[in-house]
Amino acid sequence: MDSRFHLLHPRDTLSRAVEMFQTASREEKRKIFGLMVVDDEDRLVGMISMYDILLFLQPKHVRIWSEMEEPDLDQLFTELLERAKGIEAGDIMTTEVVTISPDTHLLAVADIMLKKHVRRLPVTENGRIIGIVYISSLFHHMLSGFLPSQGQTPW
Repeated sequence: MDSRFHLLHPRDTLSRAVEMFQTASREEKRKIFGLMVVDDEDRLVGMISMYDILLFLQPKHVRIWSEMEEPDLDQLFTELLERAKGIEAGDIMTTEVVTISPDTHLLAVADIMLKKHVRRLPVTENGRIIGIVYISSLFHHMLSGFLPSQGQTPW
């Protein structure tokens, strides 16, 4: 579990979310692809990922571009970004968030991540966020035994 995590509020704009992704990645010295979203009482209300934002920005008619006469992609992209300025994290975040407790067994964590196709799991205790487990950290922790000279690594 990583006890360092970054949060957004549902009213934060997508611009703020993109800024937070950059800030979090810089502070953690690794790419951060998803953020937890909390309400005014710091209760987890959702998750937002880079994928969610890209999916939102994808033009609705992208599947018929080959049938269109030379679409002005630069203009289209500019319009999409302009439209996104007023969108809030709460408008596109995933609200059905799977969480784990600090005592959830490693194999159960892996099972949840694989079955639910999630890359990060918030760790909560008494309704409060205390950390997050990233699938990359889980992978490296579980499989560090394959590296006889290095042994177990903390996660």
